[in-house]
Amino acid sequence: MISCVLLLKQRYSMHAHTYNIHRARSAFTLIELIAVIVVLAILAGVAAPKYFNYSTKAKESATKASLGGARSAISNFYANESLTNGTAAYPTLKQLQTVGTVLEQPMPVNPYNNSNTIRSAKWNPNNPRASGKAGWNYDTTTGHFWANSKTKGINENKW
Repeated sequence: MISCVLLLKQRYSMHAHTYNIHRARSAFTLIELIAVIVVLAILAGVAAPKYFNYSTKAKESATKASLGGARSAISNFYANESLTNGTAAYPTLKQLQTVGTVLEQPMPVNPYNNSNTIRSAKWNPNNPRASGKAGWNYDTTTGHFWANSKTKGINENKW
């Protein structure tokens, strides 16, 4: 009987020891968790500036594409007026704002101030004007078309 009790004690203690080892191996230690958090923080620190750089480039690209489309349409209007009427003329502000006259679709939103309105302004090559709530500026006498926004460090009104 004593040998039976000793055998059971020995098996139980071996089983408990194996259970504790198995349990310890299946859990993460605090140091391992901290190491994972540090690695994730480093990755986030590298990825965040890249993301913000992409959003800046996307705004620049959208603005330049809108400017290119509008300037091309203004040039086409000018050339067409010269051919059909014999007198070259830039579109008026009303013609530029009327969909189907100069632009086939409404003017896209200026990504820097979220406005797609066009206003009349005088072009100054040294310091293009950027004020008010309109998205775009247009000089009807020279045909210049530019963004009505000025972000520090970007100066999109000079493109």
